Amino acid sequence: MNGVHDMGGMHNFGKVEPDPNEPVFHAAWEGRVVAMYFAMACTGEWNIDMTRAAREGLPAHVYLSVSYYHRWLLGLERNALDHGLVDADEIAAGHALRPGKPVKRILTKDEIDAAFRRGSYSRPTNREACFKAGDRVRAKNINPPTHTRLPRYARSRVGVVEAVRGCQVFPDSVMTGGGENPQWLYTVVFEGRELWGEKADPTLKVSVEAFEPYLEPA
Repeated sequence: MNGVHDMGGMHNFGKVEPDPNEPVFHAAWEGRVVAMYFAMACTGEWNIDMTRAAREGLPAHVYLSVSYYHRWLLGLERNALDHGLVDADEIAAGHALRPGKPVKRILTKDEIDAAFRRGSYSRPTNREACFKAGDRVRAKNINPPTHTRLPRYARSRVGVVEAVRGCQVFPDSVMTGGGENPQWLYTVVFEGRELWGEKADPTLKVSVEAFEPYLEPA
């Protein structure tokens, strides 16, 4: 998905200035959003990549004008609407206007700790990896209409495989409901000048975790 969220290499957004004393939450409502996020994740109604895609699909003027956890909230609303768990008039009203709709499962208090521990996305496979450490590869110039983990700035660029990370659940597939479709995952290192041009810092290197369908031999 070519959305405004994929900001790597974009200009005119100003410096990134981290706050060394930044609190976990700037307001109590942000903590409640995180709690709702995990509670809904445990229902099984949607997966983590559908969650990411809901935020990525926000209109650019909305995405750029709201805070980090506000994006989480808007993405949560979008998934709830898309899955028929709420209606738009209930979102507008800020409360339920009709009886709640059933979900696949409910998170219990005994499962809270487990909910915050992410499971493994590694999967067995009988396919050999196409690439090995040291191989030169080119990231494909793809422009999918749905979620992808290949950043735009790396597309069409040549890098070197640093490591093979095993076979993993493929986000591009699970987001669309196409199943896990496990794919080999690689760490690919790109030279800064390959990505940003001759004026880039010659000492800069960027590592990208890239799935096999994103890559071709260089």
